[in-house]
Amino acid sequence: MSDSLFYLIALTSVPQIGPVQARLMLQHFSPAEIFRAKRSDLQRIEGIGTERARAIQQFNDFSLAEAELRFLETHQVQAIPYDDPRFPQRLLHCYDPPILLYYQGTASLNASRMLAIIGTRQPTEQGSCLTEQIVEELTKQDVMIVSGLAQGIDAIAHRQTLKMQGQTIGVLAHGLDRIYPNHHRKLAQAMRSSGGLLTEFKHRTEPDRYHFPARNRIVAGMTDATLVIESGEKGGSLITANLANQYNRDVFAVPGRVNDPKSIGCLQLIRNHQASVFTSSHDLLTALGWLDEKKPVAIQAMTLFPELNDEEKKIIDLLKNGESMQQDVIGWKTGLPASKLSGRLLELEMKGVVVSLPGKQFRLRT
Repeated sequence: MSDSLFYLIALTSVPQIGPVQARLMLQHFSPAEIFRAKRSDLQRIEGIGTERARAIQQFNDFSLAEAELRFLETHQVQAIPYDDPRFPQRLLHCYDPPILLYYQGTASLNASRMLAIIGTRQPTEQGSCLTEQIVEELTKQDVMIVSGLAQGIDAIAHRQTLKMQGQTIGVLAHGLDRIYPNHHRKLAQAMRSSGGLLTEFKHRTEPDRYHFPARNRIVAGMTDATLVIESGEKGGSLITANLANQYNRDVFAVPGRVNDPKSIGCLQLIRNHQASVFTSSHDLLTALGWLDEKKPVAIQAMTLFPELNDEEKKIIDLLKNGESMQQDVIGWKTGLPASKLSGRLLELEMKGVVVSLPGKQFRLRT
């Protein structure tokens, strides 16, 4: 193990130093140099300041790094620094990536197609069956499934991927010396052989409550898109979806029934234009550019949906050429006020006529 890795592990142990501050310092110093630098040099770095510079200089518990190195060697854990080619490259485009990840597994963390599938810990029977169906369809297209190894939708997605002989990554909110929840140990072991387990937390780290949002940012950042299958009004799934939006990733949500408590979160994401309506695995694959086949654009939508009103027909007329159009442009060309246009677009999404894209772009569903 290199000195660089030793000091990188130590840096993640310093109080008040998170991944953002660590990256700022690593732009000026090597990991070892950070601990040898003058306080005045450290505090001059924007975002560090006096308190964080003092915390680095006062840090002397290097036994933590020594213990971690022993754990890595004993349990054959890969330590992957941010500048290693094995590090999830998609994460590097986020503003707060970890500087170090720990990994047990065989799958590449930079697969060409990576999708996060997340949802409630207490799914409905319909949500469970839909998760299995979606995973089955996506793994046939060589999509790697990423989730958080949590109870419910996460575990169903992991298990179904393994059943389909696909690859799946579980991102953990604790160290690799434990599995939470405990009854997922067999599932986790199977994933090590056909996918992997990934975390930024050192061993002996408990699954504390505030570790889960940190875990969620990795799920959102290392994938091309996030699919929310069921979610209540609050919870980790919405946090992950919001992070994916911040990282400019595509987000899809299964609409569900309007009176179903497990669909409230998904409908909220769709209503706020934070997620596109999930209509089918085919449409998701097409939206992400993961299907080569071309299907004709549904220019006969008005015939298929005779109940469309005049305002909706105006929108469809604009999108008949198959190209996407920004919401403001649609409003300008149709003359619809923003408040009414937003509602009409949402209704068309719910009817499966149009698809929303990042940047408030819309096109007819193919």
